[in-house]
Amino acid sequence: MLLEGKTVIVSGVGAGLGREVAQAAYAQGANVVLGARTEANLAKAAGEFDAARVAYAATDITSEEACQGLVDVAVERFGTVDGLVNVAALDRVFGGVVDADFEDWRQTYEVNVIGTLQLCKAAIPHLARESGTSGIVHILSQSMWLPATEVQQSAYAASKGALLSATFGMAKELGSRRIRVNAVVPSWMWGPMVQGYAAWTAATQKVPEEQALAPIVARMALPDMATDGDVANAAVFMVSPYAGGITGQSLAVNAGDYMR
Repeated sequence: MLLEGKTVIVSGVGAGLGREVAQAAYAQGANVVLGARTEANLAKAAGEFDAARVAYAATDITSEEACQGLVDVAVERFGTVDGLVNVAALDRVFGGVVDADFEDWRQTYEVNVIGTLQLCKAAIPHLARESGTSGIVHILSQSMWLPATEVQQSAYAASKGALLSATFGMAKELGSRRIRVNAVVPSWMWGPMVQGYAAWTAATQKVPEEQALAPIVARMALPDMATDGDVANAAVFMVSPYAGGITGQSLAVNAGDYMR
């Protein structure tokens, strides 16, 4: 198993990718520590695991105190932290610059950049190693490289681009502590959010859901878009000792939608 006996913190655990990451880490032997703003969602997710290998804390990552509290739960319960996967994000701000409400942009950056880095800062003292490595993985978005034509989310894309830049800087800064910092970059991925988009588009256009998604899938090299589970598995690999020589990298999980 990739994470046998390790402890991994996962932020943004809800019905979608965060939950998939936690499940994938658990399946690979990890103790999982779950963070999200809504405690009911966390309790539901935690109920899917052996109680001996799961802990959680309601966590708004824009709160430095809450970030420290989540890390403290991990250390108090399992004695250490071996990995952190940052899934929590604000992705509900739509539009571009012309029609921007920059208060929405500030909030997006506050969550996606500052919040993520606050959680990293809290975890770093416990991730540092005298031998072996530990890992931080940021979940980013292909939209930072290639804006989606179907949905305009300039604030979200820009914030993820900023976090990619932080990934490179952190990899250099933390390498001497044997902390690896990488990014996993999904495009469209089949899960609750895309399922909702497919249902809405199909209802609006009065076509089957497969037809609504066909223009998106057609540009991918593979015949099916990646799933939340595919992205979760990539994140688990990147945070595991099996990626021991990898840092400062961004791994696209996009079914060949965009190649670089």
